[in-house]
Amino acid sequence: MKIDWAALASVFGVSLVVTVVLVGLFTLGIVALSKLSATSGGSAVLARTSAYACFAACTAAVAYGIYLIVA
Repeated sequence: MKIDWAALASVFGVSLVVTVVLVGLFTLGIVALSKLSATSGGSAVLARTSAYACFAACTAAVAYGIYLIVA
């Protein structure tokens, strides 16, 4: 059996980058929601919108990953 080390390293690298980006997006969403209680007015709307956008991007990335696995 021969292992394609370049392909394995490529998959590892992409998985690592995507994981870090997803965790970063989710963290930004949590931070935006925590800022929501400290702000009011237009800042609160912006914080809520950015939090929901971060969560939507995370959901879309996870759904795309599941699509790639199933398809």
